[in-house]
Amino acid sequence: MTLDKYVLWYEELGMGDVERVGGKNASLGEMISNLSNMGVSVPGGFATTADAFRAFLEQSGLNEKINQELDGLDVDDVEKLAEVGAKIRGWVMETPFIPEMEMAITDAYNKLKGDANEEFAVAVRSSATAEDLPDASFAGQQETFLNVRGLDNVMKALKEVFASLFNDRAIAYRVHQGFEHKLVALSAGVQKMVRSDIAASGVMFTMDTESGFNDVVFITGAYGLGETVVQGAVNPDEFYVYKPTLEQGRQAIVRKNLGGKAIKMVYTENDEHDKSIETVKVDQNERMNFCINNAEVQELAKQAMIIEKHYKRPMDIEWAKDGADGKLYIVQARPETVKSRSDKNVIERYHLKNKSELVATGRAIGQRIGKGKARVISSIDQMKDVQKGDVLVTDMTDPDWEPVMKRAAAIVTNRGGRTCHAAIIARELGIPAIVGCGDATDRIKDGAEVTVSCSEGDTGNIYQGLLDFEVNKSSIKDMPELPFKIMMNVGNPDRAFDFGQYPNAGVGLARLEFIINRMIGVHPKALLNYDKLEDDNLKKTIAMQMSGYANPKEFYISKLVEGISTIACAFAPEKVIVRMSDFKSNEYANLIGGHLYEPQEENPMLGFRGASRYISEEFRECFELECEAIKRVRNKMGFNNVEIMIPFVRTLGEAKRVIELLEENGLKRGDNGLRIIMMCELPSNAVLAQEFLKYFDGFSIGSNDLTQLSLGLDRDSGVISHLFDERDPTVKVLLANAIKACKKANKYIGICGQGPSDHPDLAKWLMEQGIDSVSLNPDTVLETWLFLAKQ
Repeated sequence: MTLDKYVLWYEELGMGDVERVGGKNASLGEMISNLSNMGVSVPGGFATTADAFRAFLEQSGLNEKINQELDGLDVDDVEKLAEVGAKIRGWVMETPFIPEMEMAITDAYNKLKGDANEEFAVAVRSSATAEDLPDASFAGQQETFLNVRGLDNVMKALKEVFASLFNDRAIAYRVHQGFEHKLVALSAGVQKMVRSDIAASGVMFTMDTESGFNDVVFITGAYGLGETVVQGAVNPDEFYVYKPTLEQGRQAIVRKNLGGKAIKMVYTENDEHDKSIETVKVDQNERMNFCINNAEVQELAKQAMIIEKHYKRPMDIEWAKDGADGKLYIVQARPETVKSRSDKNVIERYHLKNKSELVATGRAIGQRIGKGKARVISSIDQMKDVQKGDVLVTDMTDPDWEPVMKRAAAIVTNRGGRTCHAAIIARELGIPAIVGCGDATDRIKDGAEVTVSCSEGDTGNIYQGLLDFEVNKSSIKDMPELPFKIMMNVGNPDRAFDFGQYPNAGVGLARLEFIINRMIGVHPKALLNYDKLEDDNLKKTIAMQMSGYANPKEFYISKLVEGISTIACAFAPEKVIVRMSDFKSNEYANLIGGHLYEPQEENPMLGFRGASRYISEEFRECFELECEAIKRVRNKMGFNNVEIMIPFVRTLGEAKRVIELLEENGLKRGDNGLRIIMMCELPSNAVLAQEFLKYFDGFSIGSNDLTQLSLGLDRDSGVISHLFDERDPTVKVLLANAIKACKKANKYIGICGQGPSDHPDLAKWLMEQGIDSVSLNPDTVLETWLFLAKQ
């Protein structure tokens, strides 16, 4: 065999070489050969070939011995699997390299090192010939060695990579995926190290991993070498970048979540094989900041999009920032193998029928529900204790846990983010997982019956007991035509990518309160007056909330921008009507610092809220922060599909003043197509509909408040709640008047109240009245749509 049969340089390789050097190495070669001049930076290196591996195994009958061991092996017998795996790996480690192969590797290594000093380091990675194919992820199946220094250590690492084809998890995974052992060969990649040990690294997907939403790049990152993110040893920072606005050269980051990043993997002074890296704690101040800046987030997303366009499919990419030269590099790219293969025409929804005591929470992976006996495992030695249908609870998983993860009804981990090993494998197996819980192994008792729910949004919940749930599957392929538009009420940005895939004509109501409550949590006045606060504990609490942002004011505006733009991009180009904040004084008082600024009111429902609040001296500067957020979303990010809605406008005088205030803050009706809608939710709005319409571009009916105020009810009172009905004749007269006035003025008329979600017959009546749109809660969209189509 000639020397070039043992070793090939990355620049000689492409995707046609998977059989020669495996999926990972072929992909690195493909990017170096085709994408280097387009802005994708990949560190150079070389690969040993599959032929070299086969020649290595053929000597002294090793191949035959291995196949005999594997032929009758039951991989579900984890003890036998461990015994056979260890025996085979021992044989591989004892077998010397063929002299010609050793010479070829030595020559290639010396050429790669060039004139570099003894600090020169490489990564040695596995690349199996059946790996990283579009229909199998093989996530972390074989070994990776980082910061390998010196030729002797490279040779040791290569031998261990070869042996790792026979790790327990790799053997089991091949059987479960239907790959024959003898048809899979291994190539090893030797690649220049990126000095991310003194910077940051992570993983990114060119789609949202949970919903399958294709228009974002999802990036995770933490300090140090990338293994901590891949393994799930840290809770990383998260970033979502919207592809269409990135292509327009605009600010395109629609969401940022600050991760805990408690540890990082760094170089040691020790050159010995397997002792050259260690894990250390991250300084508390560093943890309070994002590991990369906004410009770097956008640059990574650009590289990800170039890679995705080249491969013509969603990709799973590992990246690293070099702390020495400050540049961003791509160190791996493989096809995404789960969400990209799911049927987009079928919506599957899991729904809990009841709830119980909450035991723990974390990041939800997938949208399913699982239940069973909790099996709290602290080490791989306890794998045999996990029975089929158990809920696996552990600190973190790594690829060695693969054989047992298949048996679990659900997986719960203390550590890890959405791109870690546990998350990827859970998606592939189609089981729910909740990662990054922090203390699940303490909170969940071994043997306790639990229900693991990923069906309630971004946060996954673990409940006590075995709860009942239902699964609904709906085809959305051929939804029937309706004479008006079905929109959605969406408050939670966490679910926006998911809800955006339902059939819809946009968002009829996006509530700012949800964003303020969930993503900010602090009263805007407490942020504006932060420097003047006298309570040190309150200041510390607020400082923790706004970690990662420049100052209190910027934190508030940025978080509003993130929440609004997340919903806007999920539904683009359809309209997203954002209702400005409509907290009542008691609700504002519940925010951090809120007790300092809110009045005590007997009936907050009828008190200091809506337009009255915006135009008041006490609150105006807070309202101006909301205006600034809307302006950034529309003007800087280009989401002209975002429109404004003003709630609880009591008088024509308030209507006039609030429109003037919006204009003073750069939000003028008609500019850049901006429409300003009014919530029609007071009897005065419907009675004087024509007058109010002089100030607004249409109405969105709030049926809850309109019903309560027309019938003189307190909707929070259980004593008279049976009288509350949006279909009451009084309410219908007011509804009809509002619809008629909008039709006459040729202006928008929709409804975003609870009524049509609860009563499909009311939706039918509104349809007959000629309403433009009905905005429904997402869980009622399909059912109501199909009901109305039959009428």
